[in-house]
Amino acid sequence: MRTSKGIALRSSGAGHDTSASRTSRAVQIIAVAVAGLFGVATLVAGGRVLLGSDPGYVVFRPLLVYNTMMGVAYLVASVVMWRSAIRGRYAAGAIFLLNLFVLLGIVLVYRSGGAVAVDSLRAMTLRTVVWLVLSLAVRWLARAPDATRTPGADR
Repeated sequence: MRTSKGIALRSSGAGHDTSASRTSRAVQIIAVAVAGLFGVATLVAGGRVLLGSDPGYVVFRPLLVYNTMMGVAYLVASVVMWRSAIRGRYAAGAIFLLNLFVLLGIVLVYRSGGAVAVDSLRAMTLRTVVWLVLSLAVRWLARAPDATRTPGADR
């Protein structure tokens, strides 16, 4: 075991990464990339509609504003997930739950005859599923023995 800034780091021997740590790192990189790209895409799509672009279906404005704001949250979560799997699991889990609650809300509005497009339901379902998968991935990373942690970060 070696130390860096007072934190014990496990070494697999002669400075080589273990297969498990390479897998963890790959999962982290993929999760961070998906979250970040999803955030950028959400901001671009939401921003275009907010600035007057016609998406080709009825826009439920509260959902549009929510999704555009969540684009920022997706980007922040991607940074948090990069810096610390421990903290990233909370960010991804919170986003998943928020999206799930909003999805349930717009399903209720849609079923009661409200102005929610089927495309909006599909898009919100996709967001919710993506963040469920990201949440599970980061939760797995945080439980791994070599979980990526920000030096000095508390659990």
